Amino acid sequence: MYPWSSWRTLLPIFLGFAGLLGFVPYEIYIATEPMVRFSIFSNRTQRLVYYQTFIHGVILWSLLYYGPIYFEGVKGFSPIITGIALFPETFTVAPASVIVGILTSVTGRYRWALWSGWFLATLGMGLLYLQDVHTSTVAWIFLNLLPGLGTGILFAGMGIAIPAASTPSDMAHAVAFYPFFRAFGQGVGVAIGGSIFQNQVEKKLMAYPLLAPMAGEYSKDAAGLVQVIKAMVPGMAKMELVQAYADSLKVLWVVMCGLGFTALIANFWVKAYSLNVEMATEQGFRYKEKVEDVEIEGSEGEGGRR
Repeated sequence: MYPWSSWRTLLPIFLGFAGLLGFVPYEIYIATEPMVRFSIFSNRTQRLVYYQTFIHGVILWSLLYYGPIYFEGVKGFSPIITGIALFPETFTVAPASVIVGILTSVTGRYRWALWSGWFLATLGMGLLYLQDVHTSTVAWIFLNLLPGLGTGILFAGMGIAIPAASTPSDMAHAVAFYPFFRAFGQGVGVAIGGSIFQNQVEKKLMAYPLLAPMAGEYSKDAAGLVQVIKAMVPGMAKMELVQAYADSLKVLWVVMCGLGFTALIANFWVKAYSLNVEMATEQGFRYKEKVEDVEIEGSEGEGGRR
């Protein structure tokens, strides 16, 4: 809505970074009950998987937010049909995640899920570049299957890798921070996607003489152009606007493919850990058992049994 040089754009960015920079020393040195236990970042594997989780959120939400724009704005589908068109992505996530959970519990290994999930997600985002105005139904169905499978595999794969790489005492904290990174990535993903998409819409429209005078105004609310496209009468202007819309989305998918590739490469430094780790809690718990009519009591807390 505003240029990068506007105070309305810069002020929230500076305040956000200042808040993040101030939060870390406060949590480490001042807070008596810190919200974040920073020891969860002492392990390289955890740091890398947290990074992958952030990128997963960026890609997933860009896909789910801007994917419908392709179907409504470029293919001309109604909102209901657009929801059905997203089935190749949305209906593959849950089954893929369940299958990964079962296979991981049987094999005790999880790195294969990270490799395969990021490979499919990265390849799938790259293949979305092929979606165009005249892409057939069969083609876009299969093009959207790979991103759905990849992101579904990663849901379970990364969710298992985080506690596996944690120390028993940090496991609960590490697992609790895992959905935060994904949610953070989702918010950033929508913002990054919106910035890329709007700038590309303006750039693409400037190439068409009929639409160049309106490029600046149209790009301010690029997502809202769906209704403008649907209201336009068939003609050259509408054809050019639809093509500019499709070309702008292609750039977004290329960027997401590049981000996915960085997460894929990070797997080279992700270490395999055993999943058979006993969880230790700060609170401990009381246990009581009876052996040969002799009652034994004990407690378990941080640092093992005593």
